[in-house]
Amino acid sequence: MTVAYWIAAALLAAFYLYGGGLKAVRSRARLRPMMAWVDSVPMPAVRAVGAVEVLGAAGLVLPPLTGVAPGLALAAAVGFVVLQIGATGVHLRLGDRRVALNLTLLAAAAATVPLATTWL
Repeated sequence: MTVAYWIAAALLAAFYLYGGGLKAVRSRARLRPMMAWVDSVPMPAVRAVGAVEVLGAAGLVLPPLTGVAPGLALAAAVGFVVLQIGATGVHLRLGDRRVALNLTLLAAAAATVPLATTWL
Protein backbone atom coordinates (compact mmCIF):
# COMPACT_ATOMS: atom_id res chain seq x y z
CA MET A 1 0.00 0.00 0.00
CA THR A 2 2.91 2.34 0.65
CA VAL A 3 4.25 1.88 -2.88
CA ALA A 4 0.81 2.64 -4.32
CA TYR A 5 0.62 5.82 -2.21
CA TRP A 6 4.02 7.04 -3.37
CA ILE A 7 3.20 6.43 -7.02
CA ALA A 8 -0.13 8.25 -6.80
CA ALA A 9 1.24 11.02 -4.58
CA ALA A 10 4.28 11.62 -6.79
CA LEU A 11 2.16 11.89 -9.93
CA LEU A 12 -0.37 14.21 -8.30
CA ALA A 13 2.34 16.30 -6.67
CA ALA A 14 4.21 16.71 -9.96
CA PHE A 15 1.05 17.77 -11.78
CA TYR A 16 -0.09 20.22 -9.10
CA LEU A 17 3.38 21.62 -8.53
CA TYR A 18 3.65 22.44 -12.23
CA GLY A 19 0.08 23.69 -12.70
CA GLY A 20 0.01 25.59 -9.43
CA GLY A 21 3.37 27.16 -10.13
CA LEU A 22 2.12 28.42 -13.48
CA LYS A 23 -1.01 29.90 -11.91
CA ALA A 24 1.05 31.55 -9.19
CA VAL A 25 3.48 33.37 -11.48
CA ARG A 26 2.17 33.69 -15.06
CA SER A 27 0.05 36.52 -16.36
CA ARG A 28 -3.55 36.08 -17.41
CA ALA A 29 -2.54 36.38 -21.07
CA ARG A 30 0.00 33.56 -20.74
CA LEU A 31 -2.46 31.34 -18.83
CA ARG A 32 -5.39 31.89 -21.21
CA PRO A 33 -4.29 29.42 -23.95
CA MET A 34 -4.13 26.59 -21.40
CA MET A 35 -6.87 27.67 -19.00
CA ALA A 36 -9.77 29.55 -20.57
CA TRP A 37 -11.47 29.90 -17.18
CA VAL A 38 -8.94 32.51 -16.00
CA ASP A 39 -10.94 35.19 -17.84
CA SER A 40 -13.93 34.62 -15.56
CA VAL A 41 -11.98 34.66 -12.28
CA PRO A 42 -10.14 37.58 -10.64
CA MET A 43 -6.36 37.22 -10.85
CA PRO A 44 -5.90 37.14 -7.05
CA ALA A 45 -8.17 34.08 -6.98
CA VAL A 46 -6.14 32.42 -9.74
CA ARG A 47 -2.96 33.13 -7.74
CA ALA A 48 -4.61 31.73 -4.60
CA VAL A 49 -5.58 28.51 -6.40
CA GLY A 50 -2.01 28.22 -7.62
CA ALA A 51 -0.65 28.66 -4.10
CA VAL A 52 -3.10 26.08 -2.75
CA GLU A 53 -2.03 23.60 -5.43
CA VAL A 54 1.68 24.09 -4.67
CA LEU A 55 1.10 23.75 -0.92
CA GLY A 56 -1.08 20.69 -1.48
CA ALA A 57 1.65 19.08 -3.57
CA ALA A 58 4.09 19.66 -0.73
CA GLY A 59 1.51 18.29 1.71
CA LEU A 60 1.24 15.03 -0.20
CA VAL A 61 4.98 14.40 -0.18
CA LEU A 62 6.78 16.15 2.66
CA PRO A 63 4.88 15.00 5.78
CA PRO A 64 5.14 11.25 5.05
CA LEU A 65 8.70 11.69 3.83
CA THR A 66 9.88 13.54 6.94
CA GLY A 67 7.56 11.92 9.48
CA VAL A 68 6.48 15.36 10.72
CA ALA A 69 2.68 15.70 10.90
CA PRO A 70 2.04 12.81 8.48
CA GLY A 71 -1.73 13.31 8.80
CA LEU A 72 -1.34 16.33 6.56
CA ALA A 73 -0.97 13.96 3.60
CA LEU A 74 -4.56 12.85 4.15
CA ALA A 75 -5.68 16.49 4.40
CA ALA A 76 -3.88 17.31 1.14
CA ALA A 77 -5.47 14.37 -0.67
CA VAL A 78 -8.95 15.32 0.57
CA GLY A 79 -8.22 18.93 -0.38
CA PHE A 80 -7.42 17.89 -3.94
CA VAL A 81 -10.70 15.97 -4.14
CA VAL A 82 -12.57 19.10 -3.07
CA LEU A 83 -10.51 21.25 -5.45
CA GLN A 84 -11.34 19.05 -8.44
CA ILE A 85 -15.03 18.93 -7.58
CA GLY A 86 -14.98 22.73 -7.60
CA ALA A 87 -12.89 22.89 -10.78
CA THR A 88 -15.28 20.56 -12.59
CA GLY A 89 -18.17 22.73 -11.47
CA VAL A 90 -16.47 25.88 -12.78
CA HIS A 91 -15.82 24.27 -16.16
CA LEU A 92 -19.40 23.05 -16.48
CA ARG A 93 -20.81 26.42 -15.33
CA LEU A 94 -18.81 28.16 -18.04
CA GLY A 95 -20.12 25.75 -20.69
CA ASP A 96 -16.82 23.90 -21.07
CA ARG A 97 -17.64 20.21 -21.32
CA ARG A 98 -13.98 19.13 -21.54
CA VAL A 99 -13.66 17.90 -17.97
CA ALA A 100 -11.85 14.60 -18.58
CA LEU A 101 -8.64 15.87 -16.98
CA ASN A 102 -10.56 17.15 -13.97
CA LEU A 103 -12.34 13.84 -13.54
CA THR A 104 -9.07 11.93 -13.90
CA LEU A 105 -7.42 14.11 -11.25
CA LEU A 106 -10.50 13.70 -9.05
CA ALA A 107 -10.27 9.91 -9.33
CA ALA A 108 -6.53 9.93 -8.62
CA ALA A 109 -6.97 12.16 -5.58
CA ALA A 110 -9.88 10.04 -4.35
CA ALA A 111 -7.75 6.90 -4.71
CA THR A 112 -4.97 8.59 -2.74
CA VAL A 113 -7.24 9.37 0.23
CA PRO A 114 -7.42 5.82 1.65
CA LEU A 115 -3.75 5.25 0.82
CA ALA A 116 -2.81 8.35 2.83
CA THR A 117 -4.23 6.78 5.99
CA THR A 118 -1.13 4.57 6.13
CA TRP A 119 0.60 7.15 8.33
CA LEU A 120 -2.27 7.83 10.76
